[in-house]
Amino acid sequence: MNYDEWELSVPQVIKADLIWRVQAFRLASFLSACAQRDVRSIGDDARFVALGAQLCRAAGSVPANIAEGYPRQSTKDRVRFYEYALGSAEETKTWYLSLRESIDDETLDERLTLLRSITRLLLTMIRSIRPPHRPAPASASP
Repeated sequence: MNYDEWELSVPQVIKADLIWRVQAFRLASFLSACAQRDVRSIGDDARFVALGAQLCRAAGSVPANIAEGYPRQSTKDRVRFYEYALGSAEETKTWYLSLRESIDDETLDERLTLLRSITRLLLTMIRSIRPPHRPAPASASP
């Protein structure tokens, strides 16, 4: 399944929502679907059940946190949820690395590339909404 095929399967009501305009959300939602598919491809090997569950939870957390932060009015709240999504993306990367012996190299490379894109988008989103750092005022000299 590639992104275009996946996007065709997304319900129209989701595509009509404002969050769908956020590229990081769309890519993260695709990532979550990929993680579920990747875990199913591993099969019922008991050694990977816990790792697969962790992978799916982490991958699902990325779009969930983007969606939770997007409507927040407070810049601080919005940044906090985008940072949670960023942390979950890094966690997802770690779980994929843990499963690399069970996932073919091409798939692993595609997932890590997707995660890199999501990470870059999230960092850009965070930088664009975070208020600029203001230096502390200089103390008055007597």
